[in-house]
Amino acid sequence: MTEILEIAAAICLVIGSIFTLVGAIGLLKFNDSMTRMHAPTKVGTVGVGMFLLASIFYSFTYSEGSLHQVLIMAFLFVTAPISANFLAKVNIHKRSCDTPPTPPRDDTWSTLNVPVADRDIEPPKSP
Repeated sequence: MTEILEIAAAICLVIGSIFTLVGAIGLLKFNDSMTRMHAPTKVGTVGVGMFLLASIFYSFTYSEGSLHQVLIMAFLFVTAPISANFLAKVNIHKRSCDTPPTPPRDDTWSTLNVPVADRDIEPPKSP
């Protein structure tokens, strides 16, 4: 059983290293702040999560095991997307990035293409 946990920990370390390396390369390679923010928050979070999963396997292999790493992973997976969202909103409100292009005009189910006749209809009144 310990050999399986050791192999699983080693695999998690390798996968975490690959994800972290890809996130670091993305941070250097992308040219504007919005895409630079995407690489470490998405890819780096998975990389650190894999490191913590390897730590969980290691702690169950060589000691009684502790679930402190699970709490750290939960904190990481909750706070990283929220902080990235706040940074993106600040970036958009400061207008330091280009506004995204408008979607193409076509006959889809999108609410962006509401026919003129439907714009004059009042919403139903609640009782």
